[in-house]
Amino acid sequence: MSEQTDDGANPLPGGTATVPGPDGDAGATPVTRVFGIRHHGPGSARSLRLALEEFGPDAILIEGPADADPLVGFVAADTMTPPVALLAYVPDSPARAAFWPFAVFSPEWQAMRYGVDHAVPVRFCDLPASQVLAADDADRGGDRTDPLGTLAAAAGYDDAERWWDAVVESVPDSTAFDAITEAMAALREDAPVSPETDATDADPSAVEPPETLDGAPGASPGEGSATAAREFAPLVVDQHTLRREAHMRQTMRQVLKGGARRLAVVCGAWHAPALTGPLGPAAPDTRLLKGLPKTKAALTWVPWTHSRLAAGSGYGAGVTSPGWYHHLFSETERPVARWLTKVAGVLRAHDLPVSSAHIIESVRLADTLAALRGRPLAGLSEVTEAVRSVMCGGDETMLRLVVDELVVGETLGGVPEDTPTVPLAADLRARIKTLRLKQEPLARTVDLDLRKEREVQRSHLLHRLRLLGIDWGTPTVGETRNTGTFRETWSLRWEPEFEVRIVEAAVWGTTLRTASEAKILDTASRDDVTVAALADALELALLADLGGATEGLITRLEAAAALDHDVTHLLTALPGLTRTLRYGDVRGTDTKALAHVADGLLVRICAGLPGAVTGLDTDAAEALRAQIDAAHTAIGTRDNEHATAEWLATLQRIADRDDVHGAIAGRAVRLLCDAERIDDADSARRLAAALSVGNTPAAKAAWIDGFLGGRGLLLVHDRELLRRIDEWLRGLAEDQFVATLPLLRRTFGSFESGERRAIGQALRDTGTTTPVASGTTAVDPARGQRALLAATTILGAAG
Repeated sequence: MSEQTDDGANPLPGGTATVPGPDGDAGATPVTRVFGIRHHGPGSARSLRLALEEFGPDAILIEGPADADPLVGFVAADTMTPPVALLAYVPDSPARAAFWPFAVFSPEWQAMRYGVDHAVPVRFCDLPASQVLAADDADRGGDRTDPLGTLAAAAGYDDAERWWDAVVESVPDSTAFDAITEAMAALREDAPVSPETDATDADPSAVEPPETLDGAPGASPGEGSATAAREFAPLVVDQHTLRREAHMRQTMRQVLKGGARRLAVVCGAWHAPALTGPLGPAAPDTRLLKGLPKTKAALTWVPWTHSRLAAGSGYGAGVTSPGWYHHLFSETERPVARWLTKVAGVLRAHDLPVSSAHIIESVRLADTLAALRGRPLAGLSEVTEAVRSVMCGGDETMLRLVVDELVVGETLGGVPEDTPTVPLAADLRARIKTLRLKQEPLARTVDLDLRKEREVQRSHLLHRLRLLGIDWGTPTVGETRNTGTFRETWSLRWEPEFEVRIVEAAVWGTTLRTASEAKILDTASRDDVTVAALADALELALLADLGGATEGLITRLEAAAALDHDVTHLLTALPGLTRTLRYGDVRGTDTKALAHVADGLLVRICAGLPGAVTGLDTDAAEALRAQIDAAHTAIGTRDNEHATAEWLATLQRIADRDDVHGAIAGRAVRLLCDAERIDDADSARRLAAALSVGNTPAAKAAWIDGFLGGRGLLLVHDRELLRRIDEWLRGLAEDQFVATLPLLRRTFGSFESGERRAIGQALRDTGTTTPVASGTTAVDPARGQRALLAATTILGAAG
């Protein structure tokens, strides 16, 4: 903590500032105190709150985008619940965005809360987002530096996080800011200033200006100084840092000129030395800031999560343990015991045996380790070692559960409904509220019964979001087995990045319905769109209830199908169209126009398929066979008598030809047999013909593979079919058997293990050896005598 006055006297600890008062009265001396903090540090947050209570400022400046000042007032809302983040984006290019996250244990958040609670004006003093987002890709950022790692190494620690936790977080003290500023000043004295470059800002695509102790990304858990040496460049005060600090000083001058007498400045500790002492004339800072590029920027508050505050998420200013820091800040009484109780709850939730005795012993071990290491309170390292030894028994897998669910955590914040946002986001909030859905950071499975109106509306919402690239819900397989179309199962998980995707999707419309319709029609209008893609788009439109887009999609699909002469493309599109018809039926949608398209598609398939099955190699034949299977299933599902008759007639023509690859011919025979268009005798005759001498072993094996096609039970129940295949296989010469074996192995390998066992049992029970002539059958007298003796005994007992 540094104190400044404007009287030009000798500096107090941390330096003085000679800034004239607005009324020119030398007796009315403004006082400025600079608090160098560590972003997202609970010890810094608690110490800062104490220091602000002692200082009693009448104005507060916080490191953050200066054009976000109008958003400070939302901090006072009851529904503003951290973690939250300031989101800045370019309206014409929403993908160009930046975040400034805050947690309840962030010092900046506590400074804002102090200002709100005490009616003290709060402003941001860093470079505005309009300049942050204006930097070109080639102009972003320089070498990353790590003053926190340097201080930790000087103190004999190989882990910067562990050093900060021991020195600051565990011992909140309002007087610690002077020492931190002094340490940063000493480091900056030896740090060279980088030459002038084109770098004007850090990467705006990052989730926050990449810094921990402002200017330094945090190390990952367990990394030592050697790792830090590899990841971070030597300490350098780059031009980007100088520009930021110049803007901070300019803002300080404005506030003091505006009449502030007790100014508190909250910034990253790396900047604190540059803001203490005399501010000096403004001209050098003005020159440094002159000519910086700008762009139009929009700012708002968005919900955030603890996991996105973690350094492991790629957040430059992240901490390794946001969940632990939140606990330290919120639980001031017996934090270690309460934490270990939470750990026990997590392990019990995963059906792991943890008793009260485990908790008691873990507390004792953590306190003992802290005492041995000279720490006033057990830190995360001591607590983690106690959990590993006592509760987890050395099992790192169990410990990982604790790290993921508690040490990092997954808490989602909230923002007021009247927070500035794009109309599309407002519509989404309203729909979520109406449908009683909850945005949660942890994955949750939801079953929707489409026979209920609200469930149908939820389905429409989730499908529309997926169409817009916002994958809040992912279709999955539910635990409830269902073969109908009235149930959907979703896995829901909300991520903060969706806020940016909502802004990006706002270009398509102001509501979810209009935006989804506009986007899907735009996709369908592209010249390179395929029939299959159009069929999928039509299915999505029906699932999302986009009636305004359905007619246009059907027209586009009909035109594309008429111009596409590739039967494989038409076959690929047919199953999707059939599913769309089914969903249309269950959702009460008019599908007459779609049925007309499906009928026209089937006519073109039936006309072109017989000519498309000739001259195919094995790979092409197997691919076409899979498409035929999908089309056959779809047509059977549609249950339309005319469509089924046309399709089976086409399969009949394919099965009757001799120039068709065995994989397709065999499958056509199998499908016709299943549909009872040919009887067992006819299928046996066709099998015998396929296995005749005129065909090669490979062709025979391909026919069998197409005919069986994963249906192992067919051989179990049809003993005549099994006998024919067995006789053919036993009659192969050795070289023919070796050539045929890979294909047969794949065919029989596709059967379930139970089916293979049943086939083996059937062969054993039936027998496959050629019967011996009755005239040469030998008689065993000994066995005959035993049989006669047994019969005599039985008859005698009966008499």
